[in-house]
Amino acid sequence: MSPSSSSSESKLPLKPIPGDYGSPFFGAIKDRLDYFYNQGKDEFFKTRIQKHNSTVIKTNMPPGPFIAKNPKVIAVLDAISFPILFDTSKVEKYNVLDGTFLPSLSFTGGHRVCAYLDPSETKHTALKSYFMSVLASKHSEFIPLFRSCLSQLFVSIEDGIASQKKANFNTLGQSMSFNYIFRLFCGKDPSETAIGSKGPAIADKWLALQLGPLFTLGLPKFLKYVDDLLLHTFPLPFFLVKSDYYKLYDVFYASSGPILDKAESFGVTREEACHNLVFLACFSTYGGLKVWFPALIKWVGLSGEKLHRQLADEIRTVVKEEGGITIQALDKMVLTKSVVYEAFRIEPPVPFQYAKAKEDIVVQSHEASYKIKKGEMIFGYQPFATKDPVVFDHAEDFVGHRFVGEGEKLLKYVYWSNGRETVDPTVEDKQCPGKDMVVLLSRLMLVEFFLRYDTFSVETAVLPIGSSVTFTSLVKATSI
Repeated sequence: MSPSSSSSESKLPLKPIPGDYGSPFFGAIKDRLDYFYNQGKDEFFKTRIQKHNSTVIKTNMPPGPFIAKNPKVIAVLDAISFPILFDTSKVEKYNVLDGTFLPSLSFTGGHRVCAYLDPSETKHTALKSYFMSVLASKHSEFIPLFRSCLSQLFVSIEDGIASQKKANFNTLGQSMSFNYIFRLFCGKDPSETAIGSKGPAIADKWLALQLGPLFTLGLPKFLKYVDDLLLHTFPLPFFLVKSDYYKLYDVFYASSGPILDKAESFGVTREEACHNLVFLACFSTYGGLKVWFPALIKWVGLSGEKLHRQLADEIRTVVKEEGGITIQALDKMVLTKSVVYEAFRIEPPVPFQYAKAKEDIVVQSHEASYKIKKGEMIFGYQPFATKDPVVFDHAEDFVGHRFVGEGEKLLKYVYWSNGRETVDPTVEDKQCPGKDMVVLLSRLMLVEFFLRYDTFSVETAVLPIGSSVTFTSLVKATSI
């Protein structure tokens, strides 16, 4: 199936946006309870799409009172309307990273870090240019450093299975991800610094206090009002993590001298650069990878032995032909690339996107056009956009070869990086500056894995953020 053509879209009828916000204050609380407890995220949106027969609707988004002053949004829930969130000529991204609220700037040393800035702001251009320069300077280290970290990870997984018959990937993967990121930016292992092995725990606590209003504690349903009161009613205070955050900041400041030295040439002070570096490393990168890597392993693991065999055959053949693991070798692994993109499609690591209309704009779904007024908040729930059944056949299924051959044409509907997969990030947009690095690391994880193992099995569960993945078996490679 294919989405509506541009010629037919231009003739789509202009309709009023369906849905409502309910009564002031109480409507937002009702929607919050439905979203978190009564229905859950997917059912919350699915029932409203069915009720209004529209994938563009009005609704309230959490957390609402008293954390967010205005919870009202226009939700875009299909593959065609969703990309309006990327068009910075029509929407602004000023302080909307976390949605309808902004955590205290104390969490970022009093600075509005790059993620909170709109591309029209001069500081955004300076900081994103700085980030992209830093990542470019580290490009040659991506593969060898990650391979070293993966080797340690696989040993830990094997030890866990040998001693306990299973190994939790989340815990081991988070430690590996943090160590990799710290070594990449700081040039040393975190164990050689004042944070020791506590880096992931510190980062997790810092992340949780900022993002808590968007999730639940996972308590039994009869305690939902307790959960709601604790997380969604008042902002979580910075003082609970202040000493830990500044310990993290001090370690980055002391260990990343060469990177901070580059900042002044972009018009950024060392102090501001370091707060931004901590955010880039621990929020954007570590926070993303701790959700993403389990999702990747989960979907590959659940796909079964046939796909595992196909991946192993491709990976081992290409590595042998190319004489090693290189960028060129990775690029020739068409199935491996497709599997990574398919995992990004079916379970994107950042499911939510927000933007505010700069002007009156018209957005189009597959079947109608809708006018969004200047100043209105637009919200996109990415899993619905990237599992749009009008664009993707068997949209709810993980199809490893989906993006092989002609399927590559569908990559423009993969949006995980806050932009189309077919587009590269620039200083003028809000697309993830580390997009290519994350794709590279994802492919590399599969390559290293299937050079070592023929197949594996996992147990999975849903977490408040992402998925839990536990290895229950590993079959070592019988041929390489």
